[in-house]
Amino acid sequence: MVFGSGAIGALALSTVFGTGVAAADDYAGQKYSDASSAASDAGQTVVVAARVGDKVSQDDCVVTRSQTAPFASANDGVHVASTVQFYLNCNGGYATAGTPGPSLGSPEGRSAKAATDEAAAEAESEQEAALAAVSTPNQ
Repeated sequence: MVFGSGAIGALALSTVFGTGVAAADDYAGQKYSDASSAASDAGQTVVVAARVGDKVSQDDCVVTRSQTAPFASANDGVHVASTVQFYLNCNGGYATAGTPGPSLGSPEGRSAKAATDEAAAEAESEQEAALAAVSTPNQ
């Protein structure tokens, strides 16, 4: 009876804490255009496995996760090598009145909004510098 309880307890602990090793996802969080270029440079064929949303172009979609080979093809069950599957989020980087996406209350939404604001400020600064460099007539 004691042995049986110990075995059940060990099984329960292994279920709760897991026994596998977590692997980092090299492509998660990147734009599809950047992630697919990196995967292609690494000699992998990119396949879009799933896509959520349609508010941005595919190149601007965010890779939420990826799965690298080896796995079997869903079409014919043949073993696939040198392939990476991307799961894409094609909603906006953050939620606005007309675009779904992560809330500005979330870390992801705040990060995306900050990046957008920074890029806009940089573009405005570059435009002002270009206008200042242009000579005006009669001066």
